[in-house]
Amino acid sequence: MLARQRQAVILEEVRRTGAVRVSDLVTRLGVSDMTVRRDLDALAQRGQVEKVYGGATSATGRSTDEPGFEAKSVRQLPEKEAIAAMAAGLVRPGTAIGLSAGTTTWTLARFLDDVADLTVVTNSIRVADVLQQRGRTDRTVVLTGGVRTPSDALVGPVAVQALRSLHLDLVFLGVHGMAPNAGFTTPNLNESETDRALVDAASNLVVLADHTKWATVGISTIAQLDEAHVLVSDEGLDQHAREVLAEHVDELVLAPVPARKGQPEVGE
Repeated sequence: MLARQRQAVILEEVRRTGAVRVSDLVTRLGVSDMTVRRDLDALAQRGQVEKVYGGATSATGRSTDEPGFEAKSVRQLPEKEAIAAMAAGLVRPGTAIGLSAGTTTWTLARFLDDVADLTVVTNSIRVADVLQQRGRTDRTVVLTGGVRTPSDALVGPVAVQALRSLHLDLVFLGVHGMAPNAGFTTPNLNESETDRALVDAASNLVVLADHTKWATVGISTIAQLDEAHVLVSDEGLDQHAREVLAEHVDELVLAPVPARKGQPEVGE
C-alpha cells in the first residue's frame, strides 16, 4: 500500500472515530511503527490531524468556528440517528419539552412522531419546521424569537426572555463540544446565553452529543458536565471519555451504531 493510500485510510478512521492509536494502525495497515508515525507527521503537517501521545486526533478548530447547518448535517449521520432514536424513548405523551438548535436535535424531532399530545419549545427554525410539517393536531410547537445564527438558531435577548418564564419537563440540548473542565460548550456567545436559559427551564436536562464532540471546546460554556441528568452519546466514545463522563452525569447512555457498509470493524 502506497503512503497516499495509507494516509487516506488513517484520515478516514480519524474522521470516523475522532482518534487513532499508532499500535492499532500498525496492526491494521501491516506496516512498522515508524511508517505509521511518518504518515501521521505528514497528515499533521497538512493540518488534517493533530498528533498526540501514542496517536492522533481530529484537527482542532478554533473555539469560535461554527459551520453552517448544511455542513454539520452530513457529519456522523448514523451516530446522530442512533442517538435520536434512543433519546426519543425518553419522551412521554402529554409532556412539555425543549429542543435546542442543532443537527442532532433536528434529527430527534423526526423521531417524535409516535409521541402524542406533545408541547415542544425550540429556538431552532429547522426543528420547528420538521415538527410542524408532520401535521399533528395534538402537538403545540412554540418557536422563540431572536437573531438567526449560522446554525439556524434564534438567539439573543428576545429568545432568552421568552424562555425565562417557561417550565419544561425535559430539555434536549445539542452541543458543539464537551470536555472535563469546560463542560458543554458552543462556539457562539449569543447562543450560549440562550441555551443556558433553556437549561434553566428544564426539570431534567438531556444532552445529545456524538463521540466526536469529546475533547472539543467552544468559546462559551452552556452547562457543566454534572448538570446533565442524562447524556446520550454513541458507542464510538472511547473508554477514557466514558469513565470521565460517568463520574459527572447522572446517567450515561451509549447508542449502538450499525456498522457502515464496506467499513471494517475497528481492530479488523
